[in-house]
Amino acid sequence: MLPAFVIFFREALEASLIVGIILAYLHRIGRGDRAAAVWLGVGSALAVDAAVAAVSFHVIHQYDGSRIQAILEGSTYLVATAVLTYMSFWMKEQSSGIRRELEAKVDAALTRSSVAALALLAGITVGREGLETAFFTLAIALRAQAASLLAGALLGVLAGLGVSFWVYRLGRRAPLGLFFNVLGVLLLLFGAGLLADAVESFQSIGWLAFWQTAVWHSGRILSESSALGDILHSLLGYAEAPSLLQVSTYLVFLVGAVAAYLRIGHRPQRAVRA
Repeated sequence: MLPAFVIFFREALEASLIVGIILAYLHRIGRGDRAAAVWLGVGSALAVDAAVAAVSFHVIHQYDGSRIQAILEGSTYLVATAVLTYMSFWMKEQSSGIRRELEAKVDAALTRSSVAALALLAGITVGREGLETAFFTLAIALRAQAASLLAGALLGVLAGLGVSFWVYRLGRRAPLGLFFNVLGVLLLLFGAGLLADAVESFQSIGWLAFWQTAVWHSGRILSESSALGDILHSLLGYAEAPSLLQVSTYLVFLVGAVAAYLRIGHRPQRAVRA
């Protein structure tokens, strides 16, 4: 439930802030009549994202228990980790100038006097967030209960929309930088767990036939199938008998990604000569 909550909270917050920026700018320049095009783009993007997630989930479960399922699951974990990492870094690097960039794209769309251009802008911008969420959700859905996933997703969306509304009421006083820093680190933590799951899937079919010795056996103390074990598996990537390659991959990715993520925006200052 917690990974789904964090993912949907972050993506709902980002998407709603983006839509809010576009709509606010249209009203500010007296083109509120084009708001319908924005909502058309948003609705179309969400429909496409939902279809992609549903088809992907159906295809994977068509091969339940087979070698193909292990390949598809491992590939899904890899794609989800890659997209998660890329979008986390991209958002942190671009967050300071995203408002100006969106407003410039809105101006370009209005210059062409095309409803389709404005709908496409909103659709691509929001659809990117939705597609990211679809991949994360698919990866989590392969190892989580449906009720827990649905509850986390619903609460995450409501929380994201609530914070977005709060941001627009408070304006610059809202600590968005802190929000995205904390959420970014949490998502990288989830990404490390997904990457370890990908290694496990590929080792099970013999693609990574090395470093397969289990580092520990903690199933008797804390089983992955238990409530606490399932939470720790989803949140921290806990495994009751992880291989050496799983643990090594997890630690290398997590330490490297978090260190690089936190360094963004902290350029060392040059020494001033006397």
